This record gives sequence, C-alpha cells and structure tokens, in this order.
Amino acid sequence: MEVTVADHPEAARYELTVDGERAGFVTYRQSPGVIAFLHAEVDPSRERRGLGSQLVRGALDDARARGLAVRPVCPFVQWFMETHEEYQDLRA
Repeated sequence: MEVTVADHPEAARYELTVDGERAGFVTYRQSPGVIAFLHAEVDPSRERRGLGSQLVRGALDDARARGLAVRPVCPFVQWFMETHEEYQDLRA
C-alpha cells in the first residue's frame, strides 16, 4: 500500500492518496508564519487504518519544514498534536 500526503495550495488542503486514489484531506487557512488546520476527513471506507494519523503527520511535517506554527482548529488535529509530543512545539 503506497500512501502519500501532498499540499495542494490552490485548494488550501493537503490530500492523502492511497495507491494513487484520493482517500482523505485536511483543509487549512494560512497567514504569515501560521497555518490553521480546519477540518480533516478520511474516506469512510478507509477509516480505522491509521490513515488519518498519516495525513496529519504529513501535513505537520510539511508545516515544520516550512517554518510554520500550527493552529489546530480541527478536533482530530488537536488530539493528534496533544498525544504526539514531537509536534507540541509547533502549536501557535
């Protein structure tokens, strides 16, 4: 199973693909130095496989690489950041 997470700035979202098919996304709003993650969603037929965590991890890793602080508006992103110590330093 090939899983990728890619930023699509024209749509203001990161998209998760599994074996070339879109399986989820997380929308965002960006301002100077800060990215707010608004809503994450995974295709219901693919839930409970850890894909939501892979999606959020990919988006957070990209935010870190770009030097952005993160405002986790989405409850899932908020939970993920709270339960993964390595991302707590990103919180805006």
